Amino acid sequence: MRFSNKSCGMWVAALMIVGGSVLSSCNKTPGYGRRTANKPGKKSATTGAEFSFEEDDTTQFFVARNAEQIPGPNLKFIQGGRAVLGSQEEDVMAFRDNLERTVTLANFYMDETEITNNDYREFLFDMKKKVSADSLLKLEPSEDVWGGALSFNDMYQSYYFRFPGFNFYPVAGVSWSQANTYAKWRTEYVQELIREDRGLDSSFSKSQLIERGVALADYRLPSEAEWEYAAKAMIGTQYLDENQEYGRIYPWDGRGVRNPYNVKRKGKQGDFLANFKRGRGDYGGISGGQRNDGEILPTNVYDMAPNDFGLYHMAGNMNEWVYDVYRPLTYQDADDLNPIRKDGYGDDMENYEVSIITDEMRVYKGGSWRDVTYWLAPGTRRFMHQDSATNHIGFRCAMISIGEPGK
Repeated sequence: MRFSNKSCGMWVAALMIVGGSVLSSCNKTPGYGRRTANKPGKKSATTGAEFSFEEDDTTQFFVARNAEQIPGPNLKFIQGGRAVLGSQEEDVMAFRDNLERTVTLANFYMDETEITNNDYREFLFDMKKKVSADSLLKLEPSEDVWGGALSFNDMYQSYYFRFPGFNFYPVAGVSWSQANTYAKWRTEYVQELIREDRGLDSSFSKSQLIERGVALADYRLPSEAEWEYAAKAMIGTQYLDENQEYGRIYPWDGRGVRNPYNVKRKGKQGDFLANFKRGRGDYGGISGGQRNDGEILPTNVYDMAPNDFGLYHMAGNMNEWVYDVYRPLTYQDADDLNPIRKDGYGDDMENYEVSIITDEMRVYKGGSWRDVTYWLAPGTRRFMHQDSATNHIGFRCAMISIGEPGK
């Protein structure tokens, strides 16, 4: 049979209409179409089998409708991105261990405040049920850190950790090892509360909970890069597309430690923006004056204004432990995506004449109530043995972000 060009055109058009109708109807079939974590459809895209959305149904393949991460209490979301990390001040200590470099950080969460005395006592209260008296004693913060042969701080030795008036002051005298144990306990404790809230018993494994979209990622100490990125909070300096108007020496705008603005959120113009040592022998200014840099010692974790990520005291008040092992050349050795140093890989101890550079030396950041201005810059870094404790180092926890919040 022969067809004219006109009849061929009509047949092609008809086939296109029919084919389009078939495709359209397929796309509208329940269970098919574009899938997202929170909209998985009703059926499998590859087999056509129906999904189960009941957690206790063992007869059909279970798919969780809600894939939004449960971040846990006290955490602020930190949107990752490209950043220039490293010291932007003159290296007055001549350490040369944190030169500027460009890295990218994935999304994560971080505690909005330093861990308080109240938080840490809650930890000890629960651990008392689980470990021996000797093991519990090893988790207690050292109150001796307030002592000194030539100073009279006896009151703080007896009262700082236990007196209710200091409940929401940052815990002191905690080693890196103790802080790491706290983070592990907090993960298990909050995870159990989530199980109870969802009516799930302890027989559900962590992998099963993850599949159900109810799992909590681990609390942990932040990496040095995460901590520094969160402290600078450069989101407050952006304009237009990916341009940033200026850098930041501290976790706030301006080139100094006083408030350059007269805005309510950040206090009065001229106020100090951190709790730090203002000079030799000057921890808080004169009596009757404007002692607005907090207190002579650590201060309440909510004092001072938060940075643009909503984090308090990312400079001053307490130095903070981070996860990283210390090496002078980490800035050039570590990966440029989510950098961290878990051990001495690539920068062995044999490279240094100083025997103190070991895998037990951990980085701490941020400056404290007893540090001068130089150490308030997020790019500065120091280190101490992971089992040592002082009255000026505390910590806060972080957590990875699984996917995008609310997506």
